[in-house]
Amino acid sequence: MAGKTAIIASNGSLFDAYKVYNIATAAAASDHEVAIFFTFEGLNLINKEAYGQLALPEGKEQLAEGFKNANVPAIPELVEMAQELDVKFIGCQMTMDVMGFEKDAFIDGIDVGGAVTFLDFAKDADVTLTF
Repeated sequence: MAGKTAIIASNGSLFDAYKVYNIATAAAASDHEVAIFFTFEGLNLINKEAYGQLALPEGKEQLAEGFKNANVPAIPELVEMAQELDVKFIGCQMTMDVMGFEKDAFIDGIDVGGAVTFLDFAKDADVTLTF
């Protein structure tokens, strides 16, 4: 492995999803070991009901055509790419408990853990990012 990239996804908009998955897949394709910790609104990025229909921020609706014209993959496709590249997805147990979510509300292939789980991964990361 070339290095480790640790990402915290704490926001849940479409723009956040593109930031998180773009960096994660680029790092993984560059031979980094990658983990994403999804917490609070960031859980939207792996929620079965939400991740495929994240909205553009108000006033940015015109960008939908730009994403289409630029052949930018949809979020479910980016999730699949990330999983194929062995990106580790960690759903925050505390946030899930607070919001009343069970693991089955989220896409397949995620781990559930707390901050300590993420910190154990991130302690020797070369790159740490928060979105």
